[in-house]
Order: sequence, then structure tokens, then C-alpha cells
Amino acid sequence: MKVQNSSKTAWNKNKLIGQKLPLKPEQIWSIRVRLEMQNNISDLALFNFTLDAKLRACDLLKLTVRDIFCRKDILSRTQVIQQK
Repeated sequence: MKVQNSSKTAWNKNKLIGQKLPLKPEQIWSIRVRLEMQNNISDLALFNFTLDAKLRACDLLKLTVRDIFCRKDILSRTQVIQQK
């Protein structure tokens, strides 16, 4: 069986891949201000919670209301186990 060389280019050619740089404080505050100006309280709460808890996106997506809310009260502490 013969393997042919194809002239297809790799999907990641000339693209930045891998770990991205962390957000700078100015970028964080600009995101917060935009969310506040748009009155987008739920996204602002998730953004602040993610930064405070140092969660990754995959861990944030697995979060449920039950993890931070009990009956009619917001929990002062919660436990989230990060996945790798």
C-alpha cells in the first residue's frame, strides 16, 4: 500500500495554539465595566465567580445552580473539584 503526499495544509498552520496568556488587570476591568453597562448581571456574576475561584472554563460549565444555591440562600462556601 502506497502513501500519497497530499498538498493539504495543517489546520493549525500560522495559528497560535496552546496555553494563552492570562488576562491583564486592565482587560479584566474593561470586561467588568462592559457587563455592568449592559446590565448583564448573570454574566458579571459568573465572570467574578470564575476569577475569584480560579476556575477553568471546563469546570465552570459543569457548575450547577445547586452547587452555589441552597433553598433561598446563596452559599457562602462551595466546593468544586477541578478536572484535568
